[in-house]
Amino acid sequence: MSEMKKENEAIETNYIEGRNAILEAFRAGKTIDKLFVLDGCQDGPVHSILREAKKQDTLVQYVKKERLDQLSTTGKHQGVIAVAAAYKYAEIEDMFKLAEKRGEAPFFILLDNIEDPHNLGAIIRTANLAGAHGVIIPKRRAAGLTPTAAKASAGAIYHTPVAKVTNISATMKELKDRGMWFVCADMGGEVMYRQNLTGSIGLVIGNEGEGVSRLVKENCDFITSIPMNGDIDSLNASVAAGVLAYEIVRQRLGVK
Repeated sequence: MSEMKKENEAIETNYIEGRNAILEAFRAGKTIDKLFVLDGCQDGPVHSILREAKKQDTLVQYVKKERLDQLSTTGKHQGVIAVAAAYKYAEIEDMFKLAEKRGEAPFFILLDNIEDPHNLGAIIRTANLAGAHGVIIPKRRAAGLTPTAAKASAGAIYHTPVAKVTNISATMKELKDRGMWFVCADMGGEVMYRQNLTGSIGLVIGNEGEGVSRLVKENCDFITSIPMNGDIDSLNASVAAGVLAYEIVRQRLGVK
């Protein structure tokens, strides 16, 4: 890999390298999405970093030196590389407050392991334009608020709360206790035009390749589908999110 390409990838993913730099980033309150740590490294400075990571509930992944060398652009990672979020995450409570402020029933978009930051950014953009009160993403196996996602959101990231949770299924159960119900996109569901998508609703969009996972789907109240009349059988995740979000908008507006 060329040095220029490695440098560009580092900018895209917002890497922080080196023990002191990472420790200072934690202590300064910077949001760290993920920490790559050399497998077996247990010295004092690394323990301090791991302690800060635990406070922030940061995902820690232990990897071989070859993986760190591959990620590093400086060659001086010192056994640890952090992936920093470009923007701070919100809390789910912020979304409820936004809905209350607008006098609307809550409308959240939940993403089940969307891995492409371009898709994440596009969905945040759609969420903002469709009047959704926030986007919820998981901590593991998913894109975070990287500069790439921020750019793809076209500025929506500044206006739409994005919360990161440990477990999407558990979060859905908690939100059901607050009166929300959930619909997920799946080809085997009832066509969206025949379903009631009003009220306090969470729209669940699945992974680009595998769709909505089994456990998440089991926690959905309804499964809905987008009518397809072409020669292929699926839409890009961000496009599917847009189509379904605007069907929710249509029904909220009472448009026939």
